[in-house]
Amino acid sequence: TDANGHVVLSTLTGKVDDDGLREPDISSNLGTVEVSSKKIFKSQQKGEESYLIHRGTLGGYLDESHLACAEPIITMNEVRGYVISLSSTAREDNFIGVTRRVVINSSAWVLLATLIATYFITERIIHPLRNMTNAAKQFGKGKFDTRVAVYGEDEVAELGRAFNNMADSLANLEKMRNSFLANVSHDLRTPMTTISGFIEGITSGAIPPEKHDYYLGIISTEVHRLSRLVTQLLDISRLESGDRKFDFRDFDVAEVGRIILISFEKKLEEKRLDVEFLSDEDSMSAYADKDAIYQVMYNLCHNAIKFSKEGGKFAIKIVKEAGKIRVSVYNEGEGIPEEDLPMVFERFYKSDKSRGLDKSGVGLGLYISKTIIDAHGEKIQVESKEGEYTEFSFTLKAGEPIKRQITG
Repeated sequence: TDANGHVVLSTLTGKVDDDGLREPDISSNLGTVEVSSKKIFKSQQKGEESYLIHRGTLGGYLDESHLACAEPIITMNEVRGYVISLSSTAREDNFIGVTRRVVINSSAWVLLATLIATYFITERIIHPLRNMTNAAKQFGKGKFDTRVAVYGEDEVAELGRAFNNMADSLANLEKMRNSFLANVSHDLRTPMTTISGFIEGITSGAIPPEKHDYYLGIISTEVHRLSRLVTQLLDISRLESGDRKFDFRDFDVAEVGRIILISFEKKLEEKRLDVEFLSDEDSMSAYADKDAIYQVMYNLCHNAIKFSKEGGKFAIKIVKEAGKIRVSVYNEGEGIPEEDLPMVFERFYKSDKSRGLDKSGVGLGLYISKTIIDAHGEKIQVESKEGEYTEFSFTLKAGEPIKRQITG
């Protein structure tokens, strides 16, 4: 081209010779290229040389896209024209277009597959959670028989199993709570009715004066029953709220066992029980809260005597083992059904639901005992065979040896 961009020679047109080469065309109407236009050509620097480059159709001059490189012809410091070298980019553009379509189509299919996979994976996670939400709402309405379906072995399935275990615990707790309310209502109503009737009989004169002492004794017994029930309820409240503080110190647990055994002398004689008291030493030092352990041993002995068969064996055993002191209370009698063993330490549990033998308890003694032993960081357990025997045992931290003072 000349300096103004008029094409003066072109190999784009012209005849092809025998060698397959195209002869230059020097026609006067070859058109004009805006070589000096910055909109078309961009200046590039390579070392000390500069040149113009363009990618496209030279402002519509060409029928298809080319890569164009223009080199100015300079004489006497004046641009006389331009030599423009062209290379067709049709194949490259076609390849880029095909590549673009392949990438777009592949991305679209991958995105679709990802969306489908995400939907099913999310649904697998969300569906059990949605079921758990609905089940929790049912729990809020007091319907504890609702369960969620569990599939697989993943974390969501594990959560579902834990949720169902929680539901079982809530159902059992609700069942025991209802039983507790029935028992408490019975144990409150019966002595209150008895007390009210006897007091009315005394004040109205229906009971003669010579029998007042007898019926006042019955009233006193019923009042003590009410007092024990209220004390147990208060103990539970204090233990669960953490208000009960324990005074840890060394004491003779064997002596505590002997005192408790003596306190049950009358009941032991009434049932003609074969009593045994076994202790590794006369004095067995334990490090614990003496009053709390007394309460635990009293509860266990009270239950053991209550459920012992007539003339059966009753034993208290205190032994040392592996730096601990183990206290066991054994009795021969009704025993505990195997299916009830995991629940004996639960609140409100009563094995004798018919109240045939257990007329005075409300199922709180063993729960209080376990809570106390847990607070000491020790273990309490039960072994039983229905119709034969039951043995409760717990451990305590061994204390310092007890020093006896000799006088005289």
